[in-house]
Amino acid sequence: MDYNMPFFNEIMQDPENAEYTSKGWHPIYEVNAHAKILIVGQAPGKRVQDTEIMWNDPSGDRLRNWMGISRDTFYNSGEIAVLPMDFYYPGKAKSGDVPPRKDVAERWHQRMIDFMPDIELTILIGSYSQKHYLNVPKSAKITDLIRNYYDFLPKYFPIVHPSPRNNIWLAKNPWFEQDVVPELQNRVREILTK
Repeated sequence: MDYNMPFFNEIMQDPENAEYTSKGWHPIYEVNAHAKILIVGQAPGKRVQDTEIMWNDPSGDRLRNWMGISRDTFYNSGEIAVLPMDFYYPGKAKSGDVPPRKDVAERWHQRMIDFMPDIELTILIGSYSQKHYLNVPKSAKITDLIRNYYDFLPKYFPIVHPSPRNNIWLAKNPWFEQDVVPELQNRVREILTK
C-alpha cells in the first residue's frame, strides 16, 4: 500500500472514516494518473483489509484470470486502478459482508476518476457498482446486466463478482465464462498493448 498515494491523507482525515482510522486501518484503493483500466468493486474483504493488498484473495486470482493478466501487470504496471464502493472492510453480515456505505462513491469517486484521464474501460464488479454507474432501474437484475454487457461498452463492462460464493451462479450461467470472459480479455489486451 502506497501511503503517499493521492487522496490518502484526505481519506484518512475524513471524520466519516474515524471509526476505521481509530482501528489503525488504511483505505484500500489504487489510483494512478496513467491508469488505463479501472476496476470498481464492492469493498475490501477482511483478508484484503488485513494485508492492505487489493484483490489479494481467491476472488482476485479469478478476476486476474478473467482479465487475462498476470499479478505483476495487475499490481505493478501502473495501468490498473481500483476504486471500491467503500475504502474499508465493512464487517460481516449473516450472508457475506455488510454492504458498502452508500455515500463513499458519491463523495470520492468522481474526483479520483478525474485524476485518471487515460481510463479507457471501467470494469464494474457486482450489483453495487453496476447500480451506481449504469443508468438502470434499481430493480435491474445483475444477470441481465452482465448478459447484455455490450449495451454499456465501450466505457463500462459489468461482470459478476469473482468470489467463490458465486460458483453456483457461474454453473447456472455457463455463457459468462464461454462468451463474456473472452470478450473481456480481448478488450483488456487491446487497451494494455496500445
